[in-house]
Amino acid sequence: MAKFKSGFVGIVGRPNVGKSTLMNQVIGQKIAIMSDKPQTTRNKIHGVYTTDHNQIVFLDTPGIHKRQSKLGDFMNQTALNTLGEVEAVLFLVDAAEGMGGGDRYIVEQLTNVRTPIILVLNKIDRIEPQALLPLIESYRKLYDFAEIIPVSAKNGNNVNTLLKELEKYLPEGPQYYPADQITDHPEQFVCAELVREKILHLTREEIPHSIAVMIEDMKVQDNGVVHISAVIFVERSSQKGIIIGKQGAMLKEIGQLARHDIQNLLGSKIFLEIWVKVKKDWRNQDRVLRDLGFHRGN
Repeated sequence: MAKFKSGFVGIVGRPNVGKSTLMNQVIGQKIAIMSDKPQTTRNKIHGVYTTDHNQIVFLDTPGIHKRQSKLGDFMNQTALNTLGEVEAVLFLVDAAEGMGGGDRYIVEQLTNVRTPIILVLNKIDRIEPQALLPLIESYRKLYDFAEIIPVSAKNGNNVNTLLKELEKYLPEGPQYYPADQITDHPEQFVCAELVREKILHLTREEIPHSIAVMIEDMKVQDNGVVHISAVIFVERSSQKGIIIGKQGAMLKEIGQLARHDIQNLLGSKIFLEIWVKVKKDWRNQDRVLRDLGFHRGN
């Protein structure tokens, strides 16, 4: 009888190459938020994929990028620290965009890593098939990858092949999490992220990186409804006005969209209450970053 195998796999790549989309596709449920705006993921998100024979714990890291604030510094350090904690690293690139300076920068960070690096060419649904082989060759010249696997995280194309290849790198080990557990983050964290995702979708360019969301209270009432109190932090009063919207219309839409996803996550009805507060320049204040869960040692 085959012994059970388990291990940790890091996902790295430039912002907006589809890391969260890939993990959600593998897990089969949204646990990492998605947006067309870069730097959407701020913390390591642990997704758990379990079969009868193995368990893979995925670490979806923030996109590695040129830092512009203490929060950016935290995000880069979080991503790079992940590389020493895992059995394999998935280096995701955007096949539709081709190789860029950001990809070369990440490869430089990988040169001293002894962990097997698997290149995942994502978004192959957006390129012509004949363009794939030249792209593979250009990356092959850049680094000696353990594997090169083209996928479409959005559509699921070739994702099962990727999972089968990952099994080769897993050592024999315990089942770290119950078979039905899909993330090690508390529900409050995922709920806060789902609220933040809706803001990213609905607001203008100046807003996305200026916001943070915290769940202040979450409890099940006697009637079975989960009461959730969330706070959206912004840096300026003008941003607070944008989030609330005319006669509260924007905040109402954020709440309606988030409520739908949170109910799917929790499997029960919820009552979602959202407040908006101003915390000036919170992205550069160590104490505020700690309060919001951004710890440099994560």
